[in-house]
Amino acid sequence: MVGVLQILAFSYLNPIWWATIAILAYKLFALVDAAVRREDAYRAADKKTKGFWIAILAVSFGWDFLFGVNFFTGIGTLAGLVASIVYVVDVRPAIRALTGGGGRSNTGPYGSW
Repeated sequence: MVGVLQILAFSYLNPIWWATIAILAYKLFALVDAAVRREDAYRAADKKTKGFWIAILAVSFGWDFLFGVNFFTGIGTLAGLVASIVYVVDVRPAIRALTGGGGRSNTGPYGSW
């Protein structure tokens, strides 16, 4: 039991472990965000199609989830991270500008509140 706790404590104290979790979370965020956006918003923003972005982001996340995040020799990890950054920094703001943010509105079933 002590050995398992030592391994877990080492994992939580290891900055590479935290970077791995952060990269996976960032890629998952980009994938989920791309999946919930409307298809026509991608065309209206003059960006690639929704299917293109979902495919790229899904392969990127899946690669790292299945084979592990590899910072030093993993071209797949770096390429996927670049694709996720491009989506979040370029595509997402363009789509949000056209769709009004895509978040919750302040209107309920009985009007504004």
